[in-house]
Order: sequence, then structure tokens, then C-alpha cells
Amino acid sequence: MPGGFFSGPKPRIFGHRGAMGEYSENTLLSFERALDSGATCLETDIHASRDGRLVLLHDETLERTTNGCGPLKQCTLAELKSLDAGYGFSPDGGKSHPFRGAGLRIPTLEEFFSRFPGVKVTLEIKQAEPPIEQPLLDLVARMGRLKDVLIASEVDVIMKRVRRLGLDVATSFSAVEVAVFVEEMKEPASAPPPAPGQALQVPPTWGGVPLVTESFVSAAHGRAVEVHVWTVNEVAEMKRLLDLGVDGIMTDFPGRLKALLGSLSPRPLPLEGGEDSGRGFAR
Repeated sequence: MPGGFFSGPKPRIFGHRGAMGEYSENTLLSFERALDSGATCLETDIHASRDGRLVLLHDETLERTTNGCGPLKQCTLAELKSLDAGYGFSPDGGKSHPFRGAGLRIPTLEEFFSRFPGVKVTLEIKQAEPPIEQPLLDLVARMGRLKDVLIASEVDVIMKRVRRLGLDVATSFSAVEVAVFVEEMKEPASAPPPAPGQALQVPPTWGGVPLVTESFVSAAHGRAVEVHVWTVNEVAEMKRLLDLGVDGIMTDFPGRLKALLGSLSPRPLPLEGGEDSGRGFAR
């Protein structure tokens, strides 16, 4: 298993796009506040600008979160940097917009790494074409962050391209790989095939059917694969998943999960790296 990312205490508290329940998502402020409230890992989304700069934004278009419009990849970095990344956030259904005009900008991946040295982060590749896997991993390696990142995508072709690059970097399962894993659970082999990645980053349910169950977690741990569940904001659901033994939870409110963990009796932790421990999707 690629070393580095899977060190540290479990269960892992992932700040989903930072702390997007309380701050403008995928901004440096949101990431900073997530860490302040107890997140031990972050999660974000990767696209490329027209001039090839890697930026953190979930949507392929600009309207939902900024005062811009149209496809992100048709804009240069300078054009993206002119937009208000706090424009769309509202904590009360549109009655107020506390971060409009506050100076929040779409960050680049370089800016993220520089601001948060040593912080572990899931980088979900949202852009399939043109491919951005090579420049992404080149940047991660150049900035010395291979051990701090887990590369994710629901798109199977993207994950195949990532793995063909041959770098020692952690990866999650694509949606196709999750489906194959679920089918393999139905008829477990005495010697299951090697897992394609090191983490199953999945929702609690899939197609209206419970996905993360006791048997799902057990099967993952039997293959030295961690289970990270998204996006979980209700405390009762967090507790249910923790009781199943999941390795991490992604949440818009990392402070809630931190508080819950502080109220629970500690459970025995598996060895670091998951050797004997025990994501289409739209995060």
C-alpha cells in the first residue's frame, strides 16, 4: 500500500470541499476553517483552466458558486482569478450571502499545497477531457506531496490513466470498480483478486439500496482497503457508520464529527495503513 496517506489516527475526519456547510466551498478559507474545527484530512475537486493551470472547483461550470458563467475550462487562470468565489454561498437558502465581496478567489492546487503543508487531501479529478492526470501528478510530485494525497474519480478511464502513470500514490475505486467489488462480495473467492485501489470512497446508499453495511466494511478490510463514506452531515448517521467500523467520514461540518468522536468511548484502532483493518456518484 502506498505509504504516507494512511498513517495517522482513525477514523479520519474529511472536510468535504473544506467546511462547505459553513463557508464557501473549495476556497482557502473553507479549508482553513475545516482544519480549525477538527478535520484531519481534506477533500477537493480538480479541473484545469484554458491555459493549463490546475484549480479547485467542483462544477465544470461557474454559475453555482461564483459570479461567472460558462465552462471553467474555457477561462484562463487570470479570468478565473477575477471571479468572486464567495458569491454563491448562502447558509439560509438565499436570504443572505455573507461571503460576497469578501475577496475569496478560486485557488490553484499550488496555492493549496503552499498554504497547507503536510495536510492529507483527497483530490477528485472532475475533468476527463482533455486529460489532466499527468500534469496533476507532476505537480504533486514536484511539490513533494505524493504521500499526502489520495487520487479519486468516479470515472473509470480516469483512474486507469492515473494508475498507468505508475507513481506510488494512493487511489480510490472508480464507480465501476465499486460495482465490481460489490459483485465479488456476493461470491467471495478464497483468494480475492488484488484491489485496484487502497480506499473505497462511497456514499452510504447506492441506487436507494444500503451500500455501506457491516459485510461491506468487513470485505474491504479483508482486502486491506479503507472505507471512507460521503457526504454525511447528520450526527446519528455518523455514529451508525462509526459503529460499523468505517475508516473515515467526509462531511460538510467536520466540527460535528469531531464533537461526536470526543463524546464516544475510544475503540481499538487497527494497525496503521490498514493491513489488517478493515465511489455513478456525485460528491
